[in-house]
Amino acid sequence: MEWLHELFKRSPEMALFLSLAVGYWIGKFKFGKFQLGGVAGSLLAAVVVSQVGVQIDNGVKAVLFALFIYAVGFESGPQFFSSLGKRSIKEIVLAAVMALTGLATVIVMAKLFSLDKGLAAGIAAGGLTQSAIIGTAGDAIAKLGLSADETTRLQGNVAIGYAVTYVFGSFGAIIVCVNILPRFMGRSIRDDAVAEEMRMQAGAAALGPDQQAAAPALVGRIYELTSDPKRSVADIENATPATTITIERVKRDGKFIEVGPDLRLAQGDIVLVVGRREAVVSSAPMLGRELDGVDGMELTMHKRDIVLARNEFDGKTIGRIRTETAGGARHGIFVTQISRMGRVLPMKDDTVVQAGDLVSIFGAEQDVKRVASRIGETIVPSSKTDFVYLGAGLVVGLLIGLLSVKLGDIPLTLGSGGGALLSGLLFGWYRARRQTFGALPAGAVQLLKDLGLAGFVVVVGLSSGLQAVQTIRELGLTIFGVGVVVTLVPMLITMVFGRYVLRYDNVANFAGALSGSRSANPAFGEVLDKAENAIPTVPFAITYALANVFLTLLGPLIVALV
Repeated sequence: MEWLHELFKRSPEMALFLSLAVGYWIGKFKFGKFQLGGVAGSLLAAVVVSQVGVQIDNGVKAVLFALFIYAVGFESGPQFFSSLGKRSIKEIVLAAVMALTGLATVIVMAKLFSLDKGLAAGIAAGGLTQSAIIGTAGDAIAKLGLSADETTRLQGNVAIGYAVTYVFGSFGAIIVCVNILPRFMGRSIRDDAVAEEMRMQAGAAALGPDQQAAAPALVGRIYELTSDPKRSVADIENATPATTITIERVKRDGKFIEVGPDLRLAQGDIVLVVGRREAVVSSAPMLGRELDGVDGMELTMHKRDIVLARNEFDGKTIGRIRTETAGGARHGIFVTQISRMGRVLPMKDDTVVQAGDLVSIFGAEQDVKRVASRIGETIVPSSKTDFVYLGAGLVVGLLIGLLSVKLGDIPLTLGSGGGALLSGLLFGWYRARRQTFGALPAGAVQLLKDLGLAGFVVVVGLSSGLQAVQTIRELGLTIFGVGVVVTLVPMLITMVFGRYVLRYDNVANFAGALSGSRSANPAFGEVLDKAENAIPTVPFAITYALANVFLTLLGPLIVALV
């Protein structure tokens, strides 16, 4: 083992990446329906690796966690601010119940096992994974008027209790949120996350990057006119005003002819028709025989997202815009979606659009360019990250985390994690309103979340795993067992309360809120992994912010009541 110690001493980052690799490999194994997952597996692997002695700079942990929590906030900023209001009451109550049951559990266990103030506070800090309790409890102990030796002993016991219980505090929260809660609710996190996403997207199916509809809404078909329609292109295109079609190309006697609204079609013409499926299908009888393919009739269509920036459309209904832009203004263009702050708007005539809405249009290249210039600013697809915006957001978040407000003698602060989360929410919200800058592609967001969280828990495991195991050997399993109770009992009580009193019925939202009310970042990471979308983030963000305050206050309360 000495050679491993020397190896990791020379290259501690090797221990970090080894723990990640082994942890995610372990996390893939299933035991019945139970699966550790990559985050919990990485934590377990890090504790094992830590036994040879590994020193990781705490700055690494701070950087990784800041990246993770900022990315989470950035992704969910638009939904977060639109969800504030009466809907947030459940999250506020849930966070308060978690803090109160946590306090009661610690006090009861301290009385049953004759724990002193220091051990009780340390177990609360580790079992509830709220490191700030160490500071608030230590300050409270210092003000008890005890001898210097006794004060030092109790403050040392805070650290011991924290070290022994923190690892299971993280691991147990994962078990409850990812394994116990879905069984308790009788549904999976993924299924409810998809259902909630569809509800938010006005019933539109949310397709993944490797998915596409089997029957797309917009289609192209080639027809040979089997009879003389005695109609112009404009007459045929507007035969069904509610759902128009577009004739993009016409081939007559083997030659292509210029398409215009006044062009009269003749028997034998071959036409390329593009439009919504229902309009194309209903127009087929007056067109004729459908062909599989004709040389030269191929046409590449383009899809572009445009930020609505022209005042002439701001505040108007979709129906009015359709009427005012009928004919040449919107010829060949199909609006596939309108979204506001990440939420899809229903494509109804009475839906009002606003400046800043994102309009997705589909059509031939020349038509897309023409209409895009009239609507607003085109979003150019890119896989590059705007590091100016990302760096500025992180700096603002870390500055917010440095702010401190005193409640009596208790300093309250969001810390770097809370500050980065709040900044991510604000910067993500502003980016959704002004989408021409501040790009953070979905792939980059996912990498920041995955690497940030998994790396964070690995550093925690490497830093405290050896001390925790040694302390358990010295003091027995009593402290560890009490920590297990302090971790699980408040979460289970809060879970039951949330289900039957607060009436949570969506597992994804509930899991996010429950993990946030315990400031359980590893558990939240696993919840996000199971959900495969950002649905759990909004309730997590609310309860996480509250938990940073409520749980921090437990330190002096435990010192006073034990």
